[in-house]
Amino acid sequence: MNNNYYAVIMAGGVGSRFWPVSTQEYPKQFHDMLDTGESLIQRTFNRINALIPSENILIATNARYESLVLEQLPKTTKKQLLLEPAMRNTAPCILYAAAKIHAKNPNAVMLVAPSDHWIENETEFLKNIKTSFKKSAESNILMTLGIQPDAPNTGYGYIQFDNNSSDIKKVKNFTEKPNLETAKQFIASGDYLWNAGIFVWATKSILASFKNNLPDMTAILNDDKIIYNTDLELDFIKDNYEKCENISIDYGIMERADNVYVLPTNFGWNDLGTWGSLYNKLEKDAENNAVVGADTLFRDANGNMIRTESGKKVIIQGLNDFIVVEKEGVLLICPRKDEQDIKQISAEANKI
Repeated sequence: MNNNYYAVIMAGGVGSRFWPVSTQEYPKQFHDMLDTGESLIQRTFNRINALIPSENILIATNARYESLVLEQLPKTTKKQLLLEPAMRNTAPCILYAAAKIHAKNPNAVMLVAPSDHWIENETEFLKNIKTSFKKSAESNILMTLGIQPDAPNTGYGYIQFDNNSSDIKKVKNFTEKPNLETAKQFIASGDYLWNAGIFVWATKSILASFKNNLPDMTAILNDDKIIYNTDLELDFIKDNYEKCENISIDYGIMERADNVYVLPTNFGWNDLGTWGSLYNKLEKDAENNAVVGADTLFRDANGNMIRTESGKKVIIQGLNDFIVVEKEGVLLICPRKDEQDIKQISAEANKI
């Protein structure tokens, strides 16, 4: 393994659209959502660990999840945890990670990867990361991995690229979740990719971009004092992190920088953002019902997504295209078409 290779796994989210399984106390990245024997964060760590030394993989998460991370990822130590004392979106977290890694190794190239995505072809994924690492080590560029779209999905952001003959394309534009008509135009044009939120860059390149595009944040977190990887780091972060602007890496850096490139990829990606995306990933029976955990009997029922504790008997009759989820005394029954309402439903349910 290359000792200049690093990664930061982003694991601070709550995944409220997967309620009632995903909660603030136990978010979706710590669950075995697809019944594979591994939680999503375990799967992500092990995938990355095939290329990157385990001691070079950092986990960015909320302080409340420290024990969960250490329990689920036994190859990690507390020194590898970036514990966010306040929620400030992805830009401050990535700046913190880059500064910490760069202080340790000025020649580092780093991968930023969400903890809760599903990747079917892990061999192809690692090949794409190697390509990105090599290019980022050679050039002052910021790279992202773009997913070849197979449908006009309105739930993803899109990346428009300069369609030339090179494998790695110059990014022309980022577009947040478009409406259906716009998404159809993007797909038809042939020069748009889905934005997976997977990034690769040399630490020196991303730190320079932060200094140029988010100078105030850089002044707060990336000061000249050598505090990273010392006993002073934890107190420094506790005292300063919440002073940072609440902004994503997409808005703060990627949409402002002029050295952004994308590698078009096709490794069987799914962001597992909703019960519907999980349904799409799971095997179905002859009536297109997908089941995790439950022992089910379906009668005149099709297109349903069922998830319960292991071995629970569930009988469904006369129900079509519904989400049925049970977890620790909470039962959710919701039409699949209304899955975007689940975040609001969970907030209301917490008041009951």
